[in-house]
Amino acid sequence: MPDICISLTQPHRQLVQVRITVQPQQLRLRLSLPEWTPGSYLIRHYVRRLEGLELWQGDRRLALQRRAVASWQAQLNRLEPIEIRYQLLAPELTVRTSQLTADHAFLAMASVVLAIEGERWSAHRLSLELPAGWQPFVALPQQPDGSWIAVDYDQLIDTPVEAGPHPCHRFELAGVPHRWVEWGGDLAREDPAWLGDLEQLCLACCRLMGVERPAADHYLFVLHRTASGYGGLEHDNGSVLQFGRRALAKPEGRRQLLQLVAHEYLHQWNVRRLRPLELATYDYDQAVVIPSLWFAEGVTSYLDQLLPIAAGLSGEAELLADLGADLSRYLLTAGRQVQSLQASSEEAWVKLYLADAHSGSSQVSYYLKGAILALVLDLRLRQRGYCLPLVLQQLWRSHGAIGRGYRQAELIAAFAVYDPELSELLPQWLNSTEDPPIAAALAVVGLRLQPEIAAEPWLGWQLEAINAGLTVQRLQRDSPAQLAGLLVGDELLALDGVRLRSQEDLTPLWAAAPCCKPRQLLWVRDGLVRSGEITAAAPAVQRWLLLVDPDAEPASAERRASWLRLQRP
Repeated sequence: MPDICISLTQPHRQLVQVRITVQPQQLRLRLSLPEWTPGSYLIRHYVRRLEGLELWQGDRRLALQRRAVASWQAQLNRLEPIEIRYQLLAPELTVRTSQLTADHAFLAMASVVLAIEGERWSAHRLSLELPAGWQPFVALPQQPDGSWIAVDYDQLIDTPVEAGPHPCHRFELAGVPHRWVEWGGDLAREDPAWLGDLEQLCLACCRLMGVERPAADHYLFVLHRTASGYGGLEHDNGSVLQFGRRALAKPEGRRQLLQLVAHEYLHQWNVRRLRPLELATYDYDQAVVIPSLWFAEGVTSYLDQLLPIAAGLSGEAELLADLGADLSRYLLTAGRQVQSLQASSEEAWVKLYLADAHSGSSQVSYYLKGAILALVLDLRLRQRGYCLPLVLQQLWRSHGAIGRGYRQAELIAAFAVYDPELSELLPQWLNSTEDPPIAAALAVVGLRLQPEIAAEPWLGWQLEAINAGLTVQRLQRDSPAQLAGLLVGDELLALDGVRLRSQEDLTPLWAAAPCCKPRQLLWVRDGLVRSGEITAAAPAVQRWLLLVDPDAEPASAERRASWLRLQRP
């Protein structure tokens, strides 16, 4: 059994010290560090933070030969215990990277623990050395000696470590112990209703999946309350959340945090145990094409807005605002007409997590469009007397509960059980760049979208004032700004001879002449002044509002009520 000892006693240096002792089973030893962490589909090269890797057998240091960027090999002379020593710089706090400071430690274990060939399916023991006054928070069974045992390397990698002098609050759900741990605040003390609401939210997830208790035997929530961060990462027995203090202080902040919690908590079923076949066994060394990320993340993103309502923690008006914002964002994403939802899922590793100024015109998020498709599927099924939760529950019984990975075709077949036409329609919606029938779906529950037109003409650019200049941050493909010859990074100097320094300078200039009249624009690129004509288009939709349709059929109100409760119509 590999024995991993992690020392966090040098927070001022942000260095994590690691020692791994193991009894080798063969004379050739191979070591590797994961290139990515499950749930976050990007090659992250964690090895860039690794320093001073050494291999010792007794008092003798053995040579390690690098075989690849993140793997090494050594030849042993005898099968006696060895010790692997190294350290890692831990400066970056996200839900998928590691940080060590004087206030706390967070370890994304894929970035910390080397894999030893031949030991992946062996139990691994973890022990921690902590600064005085710190407490460890680890979602593994703790031993009498204070260590923790993971059943194998995969479980160890799936178990993030949080440590520090943090508050910890406990509650039980159907006999399953839950812990709420927070760094940067104490929400459970600041908001006396928080733990009770959290319990109701978790119960709503169980009801959605048609089960009486969580899938995990114990569950750990870790919240990092930062200045402005947002994100989450799911694990089998817990989740790590990041949420901004400023966002939490806003009227909608608490609801948005509940939605984030619901999203990650629901993942203990959808994606962790109800898992795509491509993720049945993780390949930590390379990217894996996963066609069904639209289901794993998109369906979860759709349901995370409904779950607080089903738990009695939010209402219809809030959903119309939140869902309306997502629908608006989707319909204003030009890239949805370039990249299909299927392609978005398959290209996650090279596009979604590497977004840049051009991404909005060339791609669409499988989280966002996946949620929109989930909405369409759910409302279509409801018109026929069924609902999306039934599909989830069926897939849980046939695949998730027994650890059977699903293929894309099996997802489509599961929907077709309740609506045979989906066997043809769903593949079309996945592979097409056309929008699924959003308006028809919303009509099922008596809702409609209403456009809100901008006050100013459309240019298709996004500008930002930088150093007393106005710089192009984003350009929509085939927009008036792009057709005028502008590129991202260009600095605007003048329009019709009038100096530009801020967005406010443009408003009266556009109002002074018809939108279809060519205007003279002056800009700078690479230190050279350039000029050309730009012709603004008529004002375009700046956002879409989701509203109750007063002319909807009477039956739609009843369907809307059951939809909001996540109940079968």
